[in-house]
Amino acid sequence: MTHLNYALDADDPSAPPMGLIVLQTDETLEGDMRHYFAEDPSPIYVTRIASAPEVSQDSLAAMKGDISAAADLLPKARPYRVVGYGCTSASSVIGSQAVAEQVQKTCKAAEVTNPLRAAVAYAAHKGISRLALLSPYVAEVNETLRGAFAAQGVETPVFGSFGVAEEEKVVRISARSLIDGAINLGRDGSVEGVFMSCTNLRTLGVIDEVSQVLGKPVLSSNQALAWHMAQLNSAE
Repeated sequence: MTHLNYALDADDPSAPPMGLIVLQTDETLEGDMRHYFAEDPSPIYVTRIASAPEVSQDSLAAMKGDISAAADLLPKARPYRVVGYGCTSASSVIGSQAVAEQVQKTCKAAEVTNPLRAAVAYAAHKGISRLALLSPYVAEVNETLRGAFAAQGVETPVFGSFGVAEEEKVVRISARSLIDGAINLGRDGSVEGVFMSCTNLRTLGVIDEVSQVLGKPVLSSNQALAWHMAQLNSAE
């Protein structure tokens, strides 16, 4: 065997890595992130976390114990400015602070965000405090999410749900259903915008149409998460 000499490339300090924790059942978030960060030089490293095929308060709460193990599987060569935990409803059940603590147990992350924290930050950025909420969740999950928004100063006086617990159905809810549902809710004069909740909903291709029809800001779990991760990753 010939022993070959080698040199190591230096990491680009202007392009720190970002981490992303994706649910086992999620078929949408990774593709959306590739779209939102297509021009961003920072790499996104992805790990998966075990999640139940049906969404309930109990199944969401159960994920808390697995967050640290999932974060531990992210590459460790460089620290992260931001790691995103990709579940809106679980973040409302577990709590953003608890999610961050679990991630930071095993991963050197300066910031940890999630779609709930991101949506609140985006709403503040847009000067919005009253959102129409569209979700796929069952009633108990909806109420917890609405309470979590309210605790952070964002009211959801108008809300509607498809009432779907099975993740494999959530990801296949049609674009037409999302558009019609969001427009129906967003037309209410008491709200300033619309939030489409759930990282598994295929919202990427419908946001612009809904916003154009309503003349109001429209955001989704994945869009808000990508925006907030980009903000945190670029912060000095």
